[in-house]
Amino acid sequence: MMMRGVMLSLLVVADIASLPMLAKAQSLADSRDYSGPVACTTTVKLDLAYTRPTKTTKLRNYFFDAFGPYPFAGAAFAAGIGQAHNTPPAWQQGAEGYGKRFGSDLGIAAVSTTARYALAAAFKEDTMYYRCECKGVLPRLSHAVISTFTARRGDDGHRVFSFPAVIAPYAGTMTAVYGWYPGRYDAKDAFRMGNYSLLGYVGGNIALEFLYSGPHSLLYRMHLNNGRGAPDPTSNP
Repeated sequence: MMMRGVMLSLLVVADIASLPMLAKAQSLADSRDYSGPVACTTTVKLDLAYTRPTKTTKLRNYFFDAFGPYPFAGAAFAAGIGQAHNTPPAWQQGAEGYGKRFGSDLGIAAVSTTARYALAAAFKEDTMYYRCECKGVLPRLSHAVISTFTARRGDDGHRVFSFPAVIAPYAGTMTAVYGWYPGRYDAKDAFRMGNYSLLGYVGGNIALEFLYSGPHSLLYRMHLNNGRGAPDPTSNP
């Protein structure tokens, strides 16, 4: 199906993009003057230095995640795949068809992001991404995947399974199916597309973990260094 191809393509793009930057990418523990032990396993540990993000940080990150350059680029790429496969067929081809697909993919991303942040606020969770304080490709890769399904809770930042993070992708696809998709699509299609949207979140976290975010990167210039503006976990509260 088209959505499967889109999400798998996004994962491949994220992985390929990370490979030439592995030499530059470092964990936050290595980028600071931090003399404490560095975790080298994927075991969830209590982060005593964790500080909860402020409302301003959360709001800034919400707008960046929902309406920043990355969702626009992702929607443009996904719309191109949909145009190539003529999916949904009712939207046909040409500029008008591409515009419908682009708007649809951008709308799904916006609804999913809104649902994630709203539900996280209701559950008092912090669903922003925090880079791993470990070394090695496999531990960092595992951290990125696990972070897709977890969030931080409480003043100590302990990790918990996150319903907002898991539910949000399906909120976006359900809205699309019952809001603007052709009538032949139903809940099964929404659930299937939500699965691939969730897979896309995995790819996004992998990119955030490995992509360079130094002084000359877009993340740094947008004041979103340390993964979407999350507070520095190695700083004193």
